[in-house]
Amino acid sequence: MKKLEIIIRPSKFEEVKQQLTDIGIHGMNYSEVRGFGRQHGHTEVYRGSSYAVDCLPKVKIEIVVHDEALEKVLQAVSAARTGEIGDGKIFIYDVLDAIRIRTGERGPAAL
Repeated sequence: MKKLEIIIRPSKFEEVKQQLTDIGIHGMNYSEVRGFGRQHGHTEVYRGSSYAVDCLPKVKIEIVVHDEALEKVLQAVSAARTGEIGDGKIFIYDVLDAIRIRTGERGPAAL
C-alpha cells in the first residue's frame, strides 16, 4: 500500500477530485494549507502599500491506495498540471498496515 500526499493549487482541486472518483478512488482526506516552494510567493499592492505574500494557499490531498493503483492515481493527478511554477508536489510513502476501526479489518481489505 502507498500513501500519497498531493499538494495542488486550490483552483485545480475539483478537477483532480473528479479524476480520482472516475478511476474508483472513493476515500480521501483534504485540507487547505499555506506554503511556498520555488516561487517564494509574490508582492501585492493594497491601498498604495506593497507587501509580500510569502505563503500561498494550496490544497493537500491524502489518500492510501493499493500498489497496483498507484500509476492510475498519478495519471489522474496530472489534471492539476498547468506547466507553471506552483503546480504542486506529490509525496509517496510506504504504508505498513491499515486497520478499519469499525470492523477490525487489516491491510488492503481495510481500504
